[in-house]
Amino acid sequence: MPTASAFVLEKAHEPLRADQITVDPPQADEVLIDVAACGVCHTDLHVIKDEVAFPKPAVLGHEVSGVVREVGAAVTHVQAGDRVACSFIMPCGACRHCAEGLEDLCENFFNHNRVRGQLYDGGTRLSRGGEDLAMYSMAGHATCCVVPSRAVFALPDSVPLADAAVLGCSLFTGHGAVHSVAQVQPGENVAVIAAGGVGLSIIHLARAAGAQRVIAVDIDDEKLDLAYGLGATDVINSAAEEPAVAVRQLLGRGVDVAFEALGSVATVKLAVDMLDDGGRAVLCGIAPAGQTLDVDITKLVRRKLKILGSFGASAATAMPEVIQLAAEGKIDLDTLITHRFAFDQTAEAYQLLNERKILGRGLIETNPALV
Repeated sequence: MPTASAFVLEKAHEPLRADQITVDPPQADEVLIDVAACGVCHTDLHVIKDEVAFPKPAVLGHEVSGVVREVGAAVTHVQAGDRVACSFIMPCGACRHCAEGLEDLCENFFNHNRVRGQLYDGGTRLSRGGEDLAMYSMAGHATCCVVPSRAVFALPDSVPLADAAVLGCSLFTGHGAVHSVAQVQPGENVAVIAAGGVGLSIIHLARAAGAQRVIAVDIDDEKLDLAYGLGATDVINSAAEEPAVAVRQLLGRGVDVAFEALGSVATVKLAVDMLDDGGRAVLCGIAPAGQTLDVDITKLVRRKLKILGSFGASAATAMPEVIQLAAEGKIDLDTLITHRFAFDQTAEAYQLLNERKILGRGLIETNPALV
């Protein structure tokens, strides 16, 4: 069985620690990938800080690109040697939601992977000294990983392999929010609250979808400057002015769509407060456990406001579209990826993320020799 170097989360609130692990061969409908790069996502930080419950010890990392080493017997759409990127939602293809094309609601993904850290036969492909390790999605903070085949997508040569990692969560999530959930139309005005990796992706994709005004909201002027570079037409520093008031000063009314990309009570309430009558608040940020909505119910009813949840997208449709946008040069990966780390800096990357020192998306370049 293959062995791999990996960063393991032993206990909550502790730094990730480098170790050697064993990786089982892929099952019939799985793919073994040599990891080229893995994104640094705030959702993994939630797990590290125990704000999202997850079994431990575990290998995190859910935004992966790499080269196929081996495929299971039932896999035909990729083969050894292919350059690939993976969606963080790994649809089973068998549950009632997958059957209806709602892969972002895959029951087996949530019940097995997100609750137990397992794949769909109830097992994990990772172990250390005979002890199973939980897998957060495909467990990409390792030099190789096993991924269900429906989450694996071939890359054209025009897409840089390492940079392609961020297609599988940051941009995949943004695409689902902009196109599947909000269904942003040309000429609409949108606001994006929190200009981190996902928020910046939403800004970039909303502008590409034809939004007339894209207003970025954050407390960090450096992030707001980056938002301009990715398509924001206006920015609001919410530490300096009240965003709902500022939006109405800019537009004369509220926005058609407000995207919330942080996951907090205050920013969800802000998203609703920024809406024009009939507007849509699209919630994309994962909140620490126990946080609940705080909205004016009468305002919601009388003004026909909509609050919509958005978690990723349907892998089968969204990932090819995101990859095609990247291949056509319509996604500025180089601007979105603001911090690059060597594999041995993985723990340091999450420390910097926790300190809000990563402006856009951080990227662990796991194996530069593959690129």
